[in-house]
Amino acid sequence: MIVNTKKLFEHAYGKYAIGAYNINNLEQAMGLFRGNLDSQAPFIIQISKGARSYTHKKMLEGLIKSAVDVFPDAIFAVHIDHGDENTCYDAIESGFYSSVMIDASHEDFESNIATTKRVVEAAHAKGLVVEAELGMLGGVEEHISVQEADAKLTDPEQANEFVERTGVDSLAVAIGTSHGAYKFSGSQALRMDVLAEIQKKLPGFPLVMHGSSSVPQEEVARINAAGGNLKGAKGVDAEQFKHAASLGVTKVNIDTDGRLVWTRVHREYFLEHPENFDLRPPGKVFMGEYAKFIAGKNEKLGSAGQLESVRKLLTS
Repeated sequence: MIVNTKKLFEHAYGKYAIGAYNINNLEQAMGLFRGNLDSQAPFIIQISKGARSYTHKKMLEGLIKSAVDVFPDAIFAVHIDHGDENTCYDAIESGFYSSVMIDASHEDFESNIATTKRVVEAAHAKGLVVEAELGMLGGVEEHISVQEADAKLTDPEQANEFVERTGVDSLAVAIGTSHGAYKFSGSQALRMDVLAEIQKKLPGFPLVMHGSSSVPQEEVARINAAGGNLKGAKGVDAEQFKHAASLGVTKVNIDTDGRLVWTRVHREYFLEHPENFDLRPPGKVFMGEYAKFIAGKNEKLGSAGQLESVRKLLTS
């Protein structure tokens, strides 16, 4: 069942965070649904601008529509991740998505407000909810590239003003995370103190953590042992997710970790089976491994075991 994030966030607030996972293909979609049902967790499917153009947006949307029939017990939202204004409008008009993220964080404060407000008005008119971003995360994701020196933490005072003036439904905040596999290099660290100040200014308001992959060191080591060259890759400590949830974080974005699982599975498989030229055997391995990864991540987020409680809320 596809839902918007408003009720999901109401249920999660202060108790747990919902995993928001990016997908690009069939194998990721199958592993994602299996893992969330195995752990009995509500979740958010994220589709980026890059994913929509990887093959064609309708191909990816078609996979998700099919998954509603294949996995009827699943409860999830379908979300545009890091959309520009035109991508958001296209998603709003499509009638398929339940929420969109407008990322105008690279603009100045007033321009960010103006852009976000336009998207909010268009989305709310169609019954969709909107996420925006204030502050700038470092790292690289899709078309976004921000040097660590240019990254900027979210100002709690500005956060309050931003929400009031835009009418946005949730806010992605910069508290020291970064995109990609190389987080927390140099002077970076997770700033729970900043998050606590933002929550004080916006009590009860859903906050979002981007760039929150854990970059498991076992995955990195296995990739490197199978011919990879990921040096110094490091991510967010998953043990901090529940603390963040207690401070208002209701959604945690995870993309890089899924790519690492894909890379590890395929590097190891073809190293062990150099004679193979069939894409399906490693695909089957990946679906199982990704499902296990998702279920484990939901345990860290606290969303595991919440599915039936969410279902009762939605049907009451």
